[in-house]
Order: sequence, then C-alpha cells, then structure tokens
Amino acid sequence: MMQHSLERNLKPYSKAIVKLLRGTIESRSKEWDNVVTYQHEIQEYINTIGLELIIKKEEGFAFVKQFEDSEGNTTGLVVRRQMGFEVSILLVILRQLLEEFDSNPSQYQSLDRFITDVEIKEEVELFLPEKYDRVKFIKDLDSYIKKVVDLGYLKEMRKKENEVQYKIHRIIKEKVTLDILKEFKQKLESYVESV
Repeated sequence: MMQHSLERNLKPYSKAIVKLLRGTIESRSKEWDNVVTYQHEIQEYINTIGLELIIKKEEGFAFVKQFEDSEGNTTGLVVRRQMGFEVSILLVILRQLLEEFDSNPSQYQSLDRFITDVEIKEEVELFLPEKYDRVKFIKDLDSYIKKVVDLGYLKEMRKKENEVQYKIHRIIKEKVTLDILKEFKQKLESYVESV
C-alpha cells in the first residue's frame, strides 16, 4: 500500500531535488539531465521553501541557493558552515587563482584549473602577510586542504609520489564572490595590523 503512494507521488525530478538539497550536482551525475530538463518544475517546487535553483551549464554544475530578505535573513534550510579563518584564507587564495586563470585564457587551456598541494603551499606563502604565523599555518595546511575538499571546493584528482593534484571546483566562484574576496583581504590586513 505504502509503495503505491510513493510511486504515485514521485516526479521524474524528485531524486534530483533531494540531491540538490544535499549539495552540488555535476554534469556527470545521473540526475543532471533531470535538473536541466525539469528546471522550471524544480524551481517552482523549491521556491515554496525559499530556495533558488542555479544551473551553470557551461561550467557543468547546479546547486540551490537561499533567498534572502533585505536584512539577509533566510528560511535557514541550507546550513551555513563555519569554516574558520585559516580555511577561509585557503578559499580566498583558490578563488583568486581561478579568477586569474579565467582572466588570462590561452588557446591550450582547459576549462578546469588544476593545482597540486605543493603549489597551494607556495601560493599560501606568497599570500600570507609577514606578521602572520606562517609556520603554524603551513604545518596545519594538509588539514585545511582536507576541509576544503570536504566542503566540495577542491576535488582530488590523482596522487604522485610526494604530490597530490586537485581540481578547483567552479562553484567556488558562486560562493566566494569578488566582493567577499575584497572584504576578506581588508579583514586580513586589519588582523595583521592588530597583531
């Protein structure tokens, strides 16, 4: 009896909605075609709970974003994760690298920006101000990278002897906007000045 009502109530895009509520759907996902085909129906459905469907076809991913009122309040359905200052630094660096990559295309360039853990370490050392505790940051860098992977902004591609290669996920451009980049750099400068 229960099975009948489940089958009767399921829409062809029901699984896609569930997956979107859990995170990003990539173009390689079996739900991708349903997201693209039924985007209007999905938007209409999730609209009632204060969410907006964002599809980036050319970049190959889709996700949901909360609507905000004039004071920045939401329905609270999508949880905002506290990332910590160090993870935020890493996100800002990765976002900046993707911005530079996109601003200077070459004819041989792929759509994806790859980076190794060694290159991340070099970028961090260039980015961090002199007074910042670099030794501690570099010592804990692997754990920060792991957090960024868990958040879905970096994707581990392959491991070589002493090096891991990652792909910077393009959703970082949606989550870390240029305004956030600018604001964070100012916060970092004032943090360093106060030390």
